[in-house]
Amino acid sequence: MPITELPDLPNSRTEPDGSAVVRVLSYNVRSLRDDEDALARVIRACAPDLVFVQEAPRFFRWRKHAARLAAKSELAVLTGGATAAGPLLLCSLRATVERTQDVLLPLTPGEHRRGLATAVVRFGRARLGAVCVHLSLRADERYEQAGRAMEALAALDVPHGVLAGDVNDLPDGRAFRRLAAGLTDCRTARPWGGELTFSPDDPRRRIDAVFATGGVEVLGCGVPRGLPGVRDADLRAATDHLPVLAALRLPAA
Repeated sequence: MPITELPDLPNSRTEPDGSAVVRVLSYNVRSLRDDEDALARVIRACAPDLVFVQEAPRFFRWRKHAARLAAKSELAVLTGGATAAGPLLLCSLRATVERTQDVLLPLTPGEHRRGLATAVVRFGRARLGAVCVHLSLRADERYEQAGRAMEALAALDVPHGVLAGDVNDLPDGRAFRRLAAGLTDCRTARPWGGELTFSPDDPRRRIDAVFATGGVEVLGCGVPRGLPGVRDADLRAATDHLPVLAALRLPAA
């Protein structure tokens, strides 16, 4: 498909009143089975403050793999990985970490174990709860997990939050609609960049998303295809999903 340069997305910054503009990126990395260097180049070009990673390595030397991806991306490991059954949070050094928790969701026999990587971080005087999700391929389990993810976000007990990840559902699906009913679908609120996230060669579905709680101002959200520094060849080589990038303004606490 032809690639056109995207309009500017606001850069990260902290305002004099303590509020903050942050960039968050959601990315399914398929257990780093593809071109890890291309993946890291895409992440760096997006200049995120938080990265919501799905399908992080979960087995042999998984911590080493997560640390290597963070280092290549000029970020730090925040929480998650095997201890959250795949979801992983990375952050820039701009973030001040208050607390983290990895949550395993109930296992349905015959299905993959799923979990949540959660954290509370500060940017300036803005506090943010973060929940990284990768929901089930099975519709009934996916719907239940969506509800549990929203409960986990509420349990962080902070004024503002972001829930992001691979929803494995279309916007008109029950699980996606459950999330969008209680949270703001950032792409719908302020479209920017591309819409469809799967798969990179011929995207036809939007199954990856960023959601935010009320009070978070969405400044733009979408697939960063055409963002300066994001090469189409890298997007195709990095993994089997396209990333979703959002710029958000967080009020001061």
